[in-house]
Amino acid sequence: MTDSYAFASDNTAPAAPEALEALIACNQGYASGYGTDHVTAEAADKVRALLDADVDVRFVGSGTAANALSLAALCRPFEAVLAHRDAHIRTDETGAPGYFGQGLGLPPLEGVSGRIAPASLQDALAMPESSYRQSPAALSLTQATEYGTVYRADELARLTELAQVAGLGIHLDGARIANAFASGFAPKTLKALGLDIAILGGTKCGMTPTEAIAIFNPKLSRRFDARLKQAGQLPSKGRYFAAPWIGMLADGAFVRHAAHANAMAKRLAAGMPFKILHPVEANGVFVDMADAPLDALRRAGTFVYRFTDGSVRFMCSWATTAEQVDRLLETLKSLA
Repeated sequence: MTDSYAFASDNTAPAAPEALEALIACNQGYASGYGTDHVTAEAADKVRALLDADVDVRFVGSGTAANALSLAALCRPFEAVLAHRDAHIRTDETGAPGYFGQGLGLPPLEGVSGRIAPASLQDALAMPESSYRQSPAALSLTQATEYGTVYRADELARLTELAQVAGLGIHLDGARIANAFASGFAPKTLKALGLDIAILGGTKCGMTPTEAIAIFNPKLSRRFDARLKQAGQLPSKGRYFAAPWIGMLADGAFVRHAAHANAMAKRLAAGMPFKILHPVEANGVFVDMADAPLDALRRAGTFVYRFTDGSVRFMCSWATTAEQVDRLLETLKSLA
């Protein structure tokens, strides 16, 4: 296995053995289709147990689909979803929320290192409604954030309280929620926040392509399967989206693997010769690096991206080894 893309993204890692073993186990005999099977039911029960919440659960094939369809359920076409200016739904989903939401807007909120500043949310909520502007109907939060930071429970509670008072629905993009859990953010906290819908990321934490949609607000469950079907996200063999969750949740691998990824990021940060621009609280390290050393790093065989804020991003995964980190650090120190 080549290391060239080992730090480009946690998406580049192979699937974890627990996920693959669960896929093999589910591949026995016949099962009903479109998410009505026993495998999907078991996986949903395990998600509910993780969150300690009575949520409806659906499994889809990508985070973009999960986010876009969830936001479309919260927001009408002439309304808007408030989100951090660098949130994935604004910068990396090719307008999918607006496409599935038939034109819903995504006005930006400000905040350091990916965390929304309460003052920025308050300013957006204070704007008068107008016929020529898409007024907010929902708030989208990201945990862990795009910059690898993790909201404390009280920080999220402050934002959700402001949103609830204003009558907004609340969506959580948890593409790396396992990394947040591993950093000390308790899963049961989500239930207490008053969320309407949350995305739990499977792909980035070591599963095959699968994301879980946890529907906290039962009013959103009505006809949600029809929404998935129309978008091509209700596969006939739904058990293959669900099975990896059984394997990863059965003995805690979901959080255990995320904890390893977080630890590798901290190891990388501890020896990093370039300036680190954001706190390392999950599995990402963001550094200040000029083009010349970045190009040299790529020529040396390690591909990484320049991120939205201009920093260079190094991502660790469940599969990252200490040896890989140490080799990378040797190369980086030679370039610094």
